[in-house]
Amino acid sequence: MGVLVEGEWKDQWYDTKSTGGRFVRWQSPYRHWITPDGSPGPTGEGGFAAEPGRYHLYVSYACPWAHRTLIMRELKGLQNMISLSVTHWLMAERGWTFDPGPGVVSDSVNGARALYEVYLADNPKASGRATTPLLWDKKQRRIVSNESADIVRMFNSAFDGVGAQPGDFYPEPLRADIDALNDHIYDTVNNGVYKAGFASTQEAYEEAARGVFATLDELEKRLDKNRYLFGDRIVETDWRLFTTLVRFDAVYHGHFKCNLRRLIDYPNLH
Repeated sequence: MGVLVEGEWKDQWYDTKSTGGRFVRWQSPYRHWITPDGSPGPTGEGGFAAEPGRYHLYVSYACPWAHRTLIMRELKGLQNMISLSVTHWLMAERGWTFDPGPGVVSDSVNGARALYEVYLADNPKASGRATTPLLWDKKQRRIVSNESADIVRMFNSAFDGVGAQPGDFYPEPLRADIDALNDHIYDTVNNGVYKAGFASTQEAYEEAARGVFATLDELEKRLDKNRYLFGDRIVETDWRLFTTLVRFDAVYHGHFKCNLRRLIDYPNLH
């Protein structure tokens, strides 16, 4: 684990002392959007038109945030439009790397040996965490986004006019409800497991861990009569939740101390 500080990589863990023992996730600083015609999206600058072969996605298979984008890339049939690099599963003192290992797909675009080098290719004085997913524009040689929620929505619709598979996982009539449930699940489950696992005080840990299971209990009841969170139609919220749930018993239950119950104890969620 590390961080870039004015272009210099430092092996540095999260600072929880200044936040009362609570883990506070860094906000993604790269928030541009690919749009059908390159017009500006909800945040950031314009100039990123949906063009097959123009963009490259950096992921780690170990990362649930990157997993969301991989799922949407598959669902929308973008494998041949958006190329891919996959880091080594182990994140150590150099962060995510492309060291040889099972499943690693080297960086064919920037030739990076560690992911932070891609951030430096965009800005030699970059500061912040070198996280996945990372969406790169090969044409402008710059980062489009490192916010998984935004990338999921770009993949959902931006490429529809240039050959993407049909399917809308953010349907207009449900958007307000999807946004609200996304926010709740993000705070208490997707990010909640990290708030529990990285907490450095007992109070912060208990607050986060209880939040995780309170929401899992709510979602279990919600699924009593429905196959998916919004009835019989699968939407982005289901996939955003899935990438945390699929890791729950193997990772979060033990390593992150979210051990009041296992996911297998929830018949509807499991």
